[in-house]
Amino acid sequence: MATTQKVAQIEYGVRILSRGMSGSDVAELQIRLAGFRGTAPDGDFGPGTERQVMSFQRDYMKMREPVGSVDRQTLLAIDEFGEKYPLDFRALKCPCRQCGGFGQGLHKGRYLNETRVEAYHRYEYPGMHRMLLWAVRGAFFYNSEFRFVITSGYRCSIDNLNNKRTTTNHHGKAIDIDVVLKPGEGDRDDMSHCDAIRGRLVETADAQVGWLAGNRKALEPSNIAPTWVHYDVRCYEAKYLRDEAFCTTQKELDQRKAIKV
Repeated sequence: MATTQKVAQIEYGVRILSRGMSGSDVAELQIRLAGFRGTAPDGDFGPGTERQVMSFQRDYMKMREPVGSVDRQTLLAIDEFGEKYPLDFRALKCPCRQCGGFGQGLHKGRYLNETRVEAYHRYEYPGMHRMLLWAVRGAFFYNSEFRFVITSGYRCSIDNLNNKRTTTNHHGKAIDIDVVLKPGEGDRDDMSHCDAIRGRLVETADAQVGWLAGNRKALEPSNIAPTWVHYDVRCYEAKYLRDEAFCTTQKELDQRKAIKV
């Protein structure tokens, strides 16, 4: 019978990270670089994580020759990146005015049908998924020619009921963002911008359009989301959707640590 290997608990920021290493600090690195390639925060620094690091070093840090290892300079640059792209948690809160903003923890382990897949999980997760929000920061960075607004964050079961919805993706696992149009722009421009952004996220964040692959960030296709960008983590295994993966404040999202290396 297969067993799940536990990730060693190592404080983020206390050691230089490089290929072949593992630990919770590697998982945290993978979360923070979710918008720079990347798939699952499994805590193993393999070729995929090295690719994440090199993408960040090349595109954000402007290194001419990215090294792929994470030293003090890179860790500080990741902190700087987070500060440059804050998230408005007021816009992320559920609009129902009854749940407190991020659900009531209802319906854990209950599904809309018998398939028991995450897309139909009714659980109101305790906040917004951290990796998703770090990925959104990457989207803002790579699409800096646009100004974005958050149009939908958390939507609890009360809000779904009030609006006659059945989807549960917005119970902490999804966010909708939209481009602020310039004077004279209309729906055609909006659709063009959103298509361009989705294409760029496939390229820069290893996101998928649709939900075929497991443990991949996902985007709704244009026939579902023509004038906005829907980004979600509903394809992830349960081990990446534990309660501790979610946050309700900027401080919880950032989890700033003293960089000691």
